[in-house]
Amino acid sequence: MRISPVYTLSAILAVCLFLSSCAGGRAKKADAVIQTARSYTGVPYKYGGTTRAGMDCSALLYHSYGSINIKLPRTSEQQAKEGKRVALHELRVGDLVFFATGKKRRQITHAGIVTSVKGRNDVRFIHASTSLGVTESNLYSDYYKKRFRKARRVL
Repeated sequence: MRISPVYTLSAILAVCLFLSSCAGGRAKKADAVIQTARSYTGVPYKYGGTTRAGMDCSALLYHSYGSINIKLPRTSEQQAKEGKRVALHELRVGDLVFFATGKKRRQITHAGIVTSVKGRNDVRFIHASTSLGVTESNLYSDYYKKRFRKARRVL
């Protein structure tokens, strides 16, 4: 059976179009998540808080991903089980990052969303800091690098 070159080219173009639209769709979704998260910049930290009057880190993730109809669990410990595990060197904008900031070194107690990846030592993420409220920080700062535990991709 001989396959027409026109048919083959059409099939290749269809696959390329499909793959590029998927990648573009992911980027648009990640941008929407980050835009939502950044709209909370400056909101004070409140343990268990879920509103602009005060919120915690997991609520920030919950609302930001909710803006694109992805429902995450309410706690950072449960959120850390969602999606696909991602290696630190594979981080992309929109990925979730998790930390152990409490006394137990393995217990996930903090979470954020990657907002930019500019280089090996410059990965920014947005989170609800207990001292600064919703803000962006560098994952490679001494404080966060020591406490980083895992990253997950839900997009």
